[in-house]
Amino acid sequence: MITKSILLASLVPALLLGGCMGTENRGLESVHQPVVSRSDYALDLGVSGGALAPGEQQRLAGWMNAMRLGYGDRVAIDDPAGEGPAAHGDVAAVVASYGLLLSDDAPVTPASVTPGSIRVVVSRMRAQVPHCPDWSRNATNEFESNTSSNFGCAINSNLAAMIANPADLVRGKEGAETTDTAASYKAIDTYRKKAPTGAGSLAAATPGGK
Repeated sequence: MITKSILLASLVPALLLGGCMGTENRGLESVHQPVVSRSDYALDLGVSGGALAPGEQQRLAGWMNAMRLGYGDRVAIDDPAGEGPAAHGDVAAVVASYGLLLSDDAPVTPASVTPGSIRVVVSRMRAQVPHCPDWSRNATNEFESNTSSNFGCAINSNLAAMIANPADLVRGKEGAETTDTAASYKAIDTYRKKAPTGAGSLAAATPGGK
């Protein structure tokens, strides 16, 4: 009986410590942050006479439709040998039907481009918050001033899901290089010509209330 009591007494501190283990977050900024990853998808297309071979443009359109190409995707052509100068225009026409433009630089792909063909590369970024939801820490036994282990999971997961271009989470969004002066002047001119809101409703105060 004495041995069992000693064993149980030695397990109590371990159980208490076990209840405090989990994700530590002692600051105001969540440890659960969006992580952006990039995937590259490549398709080799045959070239004939500098343009896409017959049927290749339709194959490209079907591939992009299966990829569900859309905003945020980056499309580039890898043509190191200059096999198809006219083929670039054929590819650009298909890409334009999705509201996108061709990028100037193509990412490096594992295999070399086969002679007599060009490679179309679609780069797609994805944002997600790993290890969420996180309920690894017992908030009822908190002696180290940690916030909840799940703190930040909801808002950052929603941010990662809603952002149109995950690359903006890494590089930010650049502003427009030029300003539409006509649009900016119209707003300023309207502001200047607008009468103050209280100009027509101010009552003149006289002594005696008259």
